[in-house]
Amino acid sequence: MRIAVLRETAPHEHRVSLVPQTVARLIAAKHQVAVEQGAGQGASFPDSDYGAAGATVVKDRAALLAESDVALAVQRPSIDDLGSMRSGAAVIALVQPATAGEFVAAAAARGVIVLAMELVPRTTKAQTMDVLSSQATVAGYQAVLLAASHCARLLPMLTTAAGTIPPGKAFIIGAGVAGLQAIATARRLGAVVSAFDVRAVVKEQVQSLGATFVEAVEVSGSAEAAGGYARELGRDQQARVLAAIAGHLPTMDLVVTTAQIPGKPAPRLITADMVATMKPGSVILDAAVETGGNCELSRAGETVVHAGVTILGPVNLPSQIAQHASVMFSRNLQSLLQYLAKDGVLTILPDDPIAGPMSLTGQVVPRPQHPAPSTQDPA
Repeated sequence: MRIAVLRETAPHEHRVSLVPQTVARLIAAKHQVAVEQGAGQGASFPDSDYGAAGATVVKDRAALLAESDVALAVQRPSIDDLGSMRSGAAVIALVQPATAGEFVAAAAARGVIVLAMELVPRTTKAQTMDVLSSQATVAGYQAVLLAASHCARLLPMLTTAAGTIPPGKAFIIGAGVAGLQAIATARRLGAVVSAFDVRAVVKEQVQSLGATFVEAVEVSGSAEAAGGYARELGRDQQARVLAAIAGHLPTMDLVVTTAQIPGKPAPRLITADMVATMKPGSVILDAAVETGGNCELSRAGETVVHAGVTILGPVNLPSQIAQHASVMFSRNLQSLLQYLAKDGVLTILPDDPIAGPMSLTGQVVPRPQHPAPSTQDPA
């Protein structure tokens, strides 16, 4: 299988879809890998590392795409890139399905298969391919570091000649993968940590990390949807959630919000009035700002100060730790490629439990009736 690794062109994107270590493993498995020149530069992987791993470094993006069976990227490539691809080839990336209608239509017209990494099913079999979880781990870690760097107070308790400084208080809203990593990171920094989630099932996980679980009465027992995600709440339940959060905010030094609902805008959990009750010098980091935000005052890519409280709206948090985020993304893709490659051929069957839900174009590549001959076979 001929694999192309594309250089990212989206703003704020420094990751790369495959790192040299993964490239070497795929080449050892008899695949051919070609990397666009400069693809790994933003993640501190120079072209020379890819060459040493056995990949071909290609300057011409169109030629690279024309020769590929599958093109890999972190963010979806442009519609113009599809024009360089042959019918039957595939694009695998974070596609952002909700806003990708024009891209998917163009791909379908060209005969190019589109697999969205956001749609990897949450099953045990697909766990090693779950990009959302791996990147959320990085995001949760970076969110706390970034918020702490803007906080007016220290997080750990310090006993010095100048006296004792009490530990800071951190509040994590949303205890999914990103939230749990944020809890663990805030604890490592020495903060007293509490966390909120509408799902009762995560209470034990929060407490196992040494944090206090904040509950909204009569909500958590019915707030979990299929796949383990939080579901959208009714008006009365939402009011109870807001009341629980509002009562906890005034004493917090650092707040990280990570609550999201798949396919819907992020729930609004912190209002401007709530922010006004917080201590001057405290910080809110809205990690859900790209899907609408959990805080009423957060703005994507901006820092807002309201009533002495700093509100951060960073975009693409995983890309801020590009090297390790790329390593994890790359391992997810490696697992998917190993699963899809049957007898050295990209194989996507309509009823496949993993590739089927990921396919946005509805097209498939049938498994060949007879394996393709090896290049080492005698003529």
